[in-house]
Amino acid sequence: MSSEIKESIKVPVMAELAASGKQPEYLFWVGCAGAIDYRYMKVTRAFATLLNHLKVDYAVLGTEETCTGDPARRAGNEMLYQMQAMIVIETFKMYEVKKIITICPHCYNVFKHEYPDLGGHYEVIHYTELLADALRNGMLKVDKSKLAGKTATFHDPCYLGRMNNIYDAPRFVMETLGLTMAEMPRNRSFGLCCGGGGAQMFKDAEKGGKEVFIERTEEAMETGASIIGSSCPFCMTMLTDGIKYKDKEEELQNLDVAELVVMALQKGA
Repeated sequence: MSSEIKESIKVPVMAELAASGKQPEYLFWVGCAGAIDYRYMKVTRAFATLLNHLKVDYAVLGTEETCTGDPARRAGNEMLYQMQAMIVIETFKMYEVKKIITICPHCYNVFKHEYPDLGGHYEVIHYTELLADALRNGMLKVDKSKLAGKTATFHDPCYLGRMNNIYDAPRFVMETLGLTMAEMPRNRSFGLCCGGGGAQMFKDAEKGGKEVFIERTEEAMETGASIIGSSCPFCMTMLTDGIKYKDKEEELQNLDVAELVVMALQKGA
């Protein structure tokens, strides 16, 4: 994380807690984008703010966190994936990690469905599910007037939706904040990929009439929404680029679900 984030938010680190004999209930897995991409650092900051607000017993690995290996596997480098995964699993063993909260659907998917093949068995929670539960049980209180009158659409990340059937949690959160929701024609299990999944974000575009992220951005624009809600770092990168490409930065924002919750958070609650 940047020095700005470190100074403004106190985030517990697993090694420091272990040194004092403490074992947090959850590991907050930040992920590569959340740690090194400046735009997604803001999402990490927003979600850490909410974890602290909810008094969740958690910690991060900090400098001990490495890549899950998911991009390597998607790109076809199975050996590198398994090397990375085994490093992560050994680190988890050292800290007796049992529950993981992720802000990246790709990390969520690989922990939940692919690490068990290598001996890594964990309870994995996507942050939109945690936030939805906190809103339902009243632990998170929001001021709907802060976002009232704004229309938003939600872009379904492939690895959250089609791969893990999580469609309702992010929508429930956004609706609870007071946003007026407008669905794109292709949504939920029929949603159009942002164009960055399956390691596509790390390679040159293939030949074709139009890039996927541009088509998806156009679909979002057609809803009349002023906010595209997202919950994946790849999607955020691609949609933000799409908004810039269409020169709509003054009319349309791509905001993560966690950022939206922080914007609407009720003071003193």
